[in-house]
Formats: sequence, structure tokens, C-alpha cells
Amino acid sequence: MSVMHNHLFTSHTIKQLAQELGFDFCGIAKAELLDDDAKRLDNWLKNGFHGSMQYMERNIELRIDPQKLVPGAKSVITILYNYYPKEPHSEKKPKISKYALGEDYHTVIRKKLNEFLFNLRAKAGDINGRGFVDSAPVLERSWAVRSGLGWIGKNGNLIHKKQGSFFFIATLITDLAVDNYDEPYTKDYCGSCTRCIDACPTDAILPDKTIRGDACISYFTIELKNQLIPEAWKDRFDDWIFGCDTCQDVCPWNRFSKPTREPAFDPNPFIINASEKDWFDLSENMFAEILKHSPLKRAGYEGIRRNLRFLQKDV
Repeated sequence: MSVMHNHLFTSHTIKQLAQELGFDFCGIAKAELLDDDAKRLDNWLKNGFHGSMQYMERNIELRIDPQKLVPGAKSVITILYNYYPKEPHSEKKPKISKYALGEDYHTVIRKKLNEFLFNLRAKAGDINGRGFVDSAPVLERSWAVRSGLGWIGKNGNLIHKKQGSFFFIATLITDLAVDNYDEPYTKDYCGSCTRCIDACPTDAILPDKTIRGDACISYFTIELKNQLIPEAWKDRFDDWIFGCDTCQDVCPWNRFSKPTREPAFDPNPFIINASEKDWFDLSENMFAEILKHSPLKRAGYEGIRRNLRFLQKDV
């Protein structure tokens, strides 16, 4: 198959392929240095807002330069994949973030990204490309804005005007040049709304769209490996044991959310029905069996038990 690098590939074809694979939205930006984002990331790290997430300090130059990830990179394709659940789970249970109700998105989306690249190669020839799903070296929200998919809300999430923010963002960096890059998104439709800032149980959202990772419930319940959650945060977790959706649940743009069409994201019956007692009664073997395809494995059996204990009121 001849290589078509000399010809410009049409962005329309790329978007069509994304749609055929079930991705909800697709945008394409020219691969270039992310200078502004580098400065912001540097300040965020200097402030210590990443807490114990040391991996955030590594590979800075990879994150801001797509050429370092894919030599000769010309295009960054960003795709959004909706995970909004078909059935909301009861508020009475220990709460789990919507993105974690079904199967692990890394596995589901990585498979689709590989298929996407395979299909692109079938049409464009022997192109070089790498797909990333929520992996450290890529600033996926910056690329999503650059490819016209939405703006960054005050809660730090990418917001799409038609469908809100309950999306996974995946990135495909490739040396394929396209005929038509999307315009960066320059509007910000948050206006004077501060619902997410006001509703955050731990005041982790600062007024300038900075998220204090080291104060976020998602950080404490998922990233804080094998450590005790500081007592200072007691009674502020609002029943969350894995992640937190508060800032998205109160966002007016999420009234446009539509249920996902992806069967792999259908809620795990145990997760949406389990009471606090059911979680405590789960043996390590049962946890491994029932949640073997779940993102909850990231916190692990002991991590989830620690989070449950932290929610308990001291008698």
C-alpha cells in the first residue's frame, strides 16, 4: 500500500471513521507545542496541588510536545466517548463516580483506538500513530479545546455545548497531515455561574479553574495509595467511596447529557445495588471476581475498605 503522506487526508474521512466506531465527537488539531499549558502545569506542580501523584511531575517535555511521542507528528485527533449511565444509582448507597459503574474505560477505549488507527491505516497507508486514554504524557483537555470540542469549565472538566461533560477523552497523535484542522474553541459558556465551586464538598475548586488535586475527593479515594485519609477531611466526603461527581452533577450543561450507547459501560449490578454492609461483607476473592473488569480495581480491596471506614461516623 502506498504511503499517502504527500497528500492531505480529509478530516471528514477521519470523523466518519470515528463515528462508525461509536465515538460521539471528534476534533482534529495541528500538532504543535503546548507552551501556555506548560506554564500552567508548572505552576500547578509548584503549588503542590498534585499531592502524592508523583507521576504528574514526570515526562513534562513529552506532555507539551507531541513530536516527542510520535516523531514527525502532524495531527492530534481527539475523540469524546460518552459514559453517562442509563440508570442513575440510588443516592442511599455509598456513592461511586459514574465513569466507574461499568467496565474499565481504559480497556474499552484502547481497543477502539487501536481499531481506529487500523482503519485509518487501511485508508491512508502506513502512517505512524499512538493512541492515549487518560495516560500521563498527554494533556488531553488542552487538545480537546484546540480541536474545537468545547471549553474547560470552572470545575476543570471539558464541557461540550451539546452534551455536557460526562465523556472520556482519548487522543490519537499521528504523522498524517489533514486538509482541514478544526478551529480552537475560544468561547467560555460558564459565565458567572459558580455552582461547581459552591457545591464542592472539600473546596477543591479555586476561582481561576485551578483544581486542587490534593483536596479532591477523587484524589483521596483513588490516588492516595496505602495511606490513611487525613482526619481533617472527616465528614466532608458526602458518601463518596470512589471518585466524586458533585461538580458535574450540579453543572447546568449536564442537563443535556444523554445515556451512553456503549454496553460495556452498563452499570455492574453489584455496584449499583450494594449497601454499605454489602461492601463491608465482600471478601477479597469476591471483590476480585465481581469487580475484575471494573475501574475500582485501581483503589484495590483495601483502598475501598479504607474509604468506607472513613465515611463511618465516629460513635
